[in-house]
Amino acid sequence: MEKHDTVPRVFIIESLTLKDEEEESFEGPILKQILRLSGKEPAYYYIRTRRELAKIAGLFGRSGFRYLHISCHGSRSEMATTFDSVSFPDLGQVLKPYLRGRRVFLSACEMATSKLAKELLSDSGCVSVVGPVEKVYFGDAALLGSSFYHLMFRTNEAVMKRRWILTHLRSTATLFGVRLNYFSSSRKLGIRSTVVQPRAV
Repeated sequence: MEKHDTVPRVFIIESLTLKDEEEESFEGPILKQILRLSGKEPAYYYIRTRRELAKIAGLFGRSGFRYLHISCHGSRSEMATTFDSVSFPDLGQVLKPYLRGRRVFLSACEMATSKLAKELLSDSGCVSVVGPVEKVYFGDAALLGSSFYHLMFRTNEAVMKRRWILTHLRSTATLFGVRLNYFSSSRKLGIRSTVVQPRAV
């Protein structure tokens, strides 16, 4: 269950490579602007180190925002900041104190795995973790996240339900031709995993 003493707003943390910075390949400011046009007031922070990540995660915890969106590079075993690599167990230690009743959305190639889901969902109260199965190009990534949030908030501005999330993830997966992993926490079933496939068109 989402924690209703939180507010349904998106807190964006982004970290890219120096080359990305030089090429101005930032997703976060685009997502922030589109959310603002939709009447939402997101927060956006750009970080370069693991230490900054821990600091900003604390801000997220105190913000009361319900949705954490992380834009970064990564792999099936770690998250990359500009200057550091953060293993999944380490990332779990950084984020878990702030995830009760909250949802995590990843815009990061290959990070949305069962291994990371276990780190974030186990004993944290985190409701769900979502992210692409495979590599997503920058232009698609910025629009993918924006499209999903637009559909979700148009359906209900106050709360995200599992059935709505899966419906809109499927629409987004189809639009961009990318598979998405959806992991959720269940008292009865533990961690549930769903691969959202694009519809055949």
